[in-house]
Amino acid sequence: MATSANMNVNVHLPGCAPTNIVGQDLIVSLDRELNNFVFQQEERLFQIWYPDSFMRIIGADSIITTLGSSHKHLRNLVLRLFGPENLRLSMLQEVQKTAHASLLSWLDRPCIEVKEAVSSMIFSVTAKTLISYDSATLDGKMWKQYDAFIRGLLAFPLCIPGTAFYKCMQGRKNVMNMLKELVDERKEAAGRQGSMDFIDVLIEELKDEKPAMSENAALNLIFLLLFASFETTASAITAVLTFLTDNPEALQELIEEHDYIQKGRADPNSEITWEEYKSMKFTSHDIAEPAGGASKDFMAFGGGLRLCVGADFAKLQISIFLHCLVTKYRWKAIEGGTMVLAPGLRFPEGFHIQLLPKA
Repeated sequence: MATSANMNVNVHLPGCAPTNIVGQDLIVSLDRELNNFVFQQEERLFQIWYPDSFMRIIGADSIITTLGSSHKHLRNLVLRLFGPENLRLSMLQEVQKTAHASLLSWLDRPCIEVKEAVSSMIFSVTAKTLISYDSATLDGKMWKQYDAFIRGLLAFPLCIPGTAFYKCMQGRKNVMNMLKELVDERKEAAGRQGSMDFIDVLIEELKDEKPAMSENAALNLIFLLLFASFETTASAITAVLTFLTDNPEALQELIEEHDYIQKGRADPNSEITWEEYKSMKFTSHDIAEPAGGASKDFMAFGGGLRLCVGADFAKLQISIFLHCLVTKYRWKAIEGGTMVLAPGLRFPEGFHIQLLPKA
């Protein structure tokens, strides 16, 4: 969403309409040329704007509200984790290991709600990489708080006990407290063993003479990265499975691509290589990319191309999960699968499946 101090709400352009639906004078545009123009002029003629309730949820000093060189610097910090090089060297095998373990655990259950199960799976990968947090050994305490946060994310912003929005804000508060404790412990720890995670990166940043962010902004960044990493990707994977369930020809083509990759190995059970991942053409272009929203269209009023910092990670998650799924398993739809946009991709009835070994 973008606003301009000089915006004339009486404009008449094709594909555009003025509104004050959120209590502010805004223009909603579906015109590609105008959206492109807004994106190119951002920070000069326009500024990013979000409703107050949304800013309370994500934090007033979030990365999505930073501009210019500050945003570029924060983006580069994030890409140290989610950029292609670290995905190749570090995260590829972790994503695969977690996907295999999660799918194996699904076999013991008569019914799986896909979105919830996949969200938990992805969260465990990201939390371990970002903040060295082992969700399994710590009883999923942080994940439970994020779950409460998500359930009230799109609720009416009435922050009184008992409302969904209040529970959302409490979930955010609890996660932020947990993150603050982790950062404080890390600051006090001398000579920490193990590989560097994102908390280490941010602590080094905060030690600079002129740090690009405050400690609270650093905590908000971790909070948002953890949330963004699993919520949209889990929705995309759920959408893919509903699509494949209803389109057996696409499912068969996907299976053939991944069976071919597996048969080309000396050991069929060996780990996926980066070269194999990059060879997943049908998965990448016809399944993962559209599902993950990695379109080349401009989305100027939503933040433009700045929102794609985790696109490579999302694509990796989707592709590796599908490889692990279709090479060893099949599934039977039980109920749900209806999708709505409100405003993000939602599954009001969930999508429930039973996972079965591949015949």
